[in-house]
Amino acid sequence: MKSRHNEMDIADAVCEILTDARCDLVLVDEIHNINMATSTGKDLSDHLKYFTEHIPATFIYAGINVEREGLFTGVRGKQIAARCVMKYTGNFPYQAEWRSMIAAMEGSLRLHHHEPGSLVRLAKYLHARTGGSISSLSHLVRAGAISAIADGSELITRRLLESVPVDHNTQSDGPGPVGEEDDEAEDAA
Repeated sequence: MKSRHNEMDIADAVCEILTDARCDLVLVDEIHNINMATSTGKDLSDHLKYFTEHIPATFIYAGINVEREGLFTGVRGKQIAARCVMKYTGNFPYQAEWRSMIAAMEGSLRLHHHEPGSLVRLAKYLHARTGGSISSLSHLVRAGAISAIADGSELITRRLLESVPVDHNTQSDGPGPVGEEDDEAEDAA
């Protein structure tokens, strides 16, 4: 191998590795951060196009407001748009998947006194607080865990979560607080 590689050498190596590994799915997150008005954004667009043409995989691009961010404008943007099918998503509805996501987050907590299942029992409250937003839920649980470590309790409770502010977007869109009785009714169900 050469001690210095150009961008195409690296791109070809990536294609070869992913093809050899039989990669069949490529996820590209934060696609809305590509600024097509910059040379870096244009280069990245060209690389994504190259990868889609040389890697036998399904590509999923995830981003926020991608149409309004200018991702599909200009020649390069139209080339990306011609390779995509737009799927609009939103926040999670209050269903089984929401509870499963909370259970997965709770399973990764490493708090000494946290009772397993206690966050799942707060699923309805957590949905009301976060509007079903994964990022808001993650922030709330992470901030709650940090607070629980800082105060020495090593457990997350509803009272502790109520003391944690949610992000501005959720705060301005949120429906308001959920009463304790809602969680108790849910626990009985």
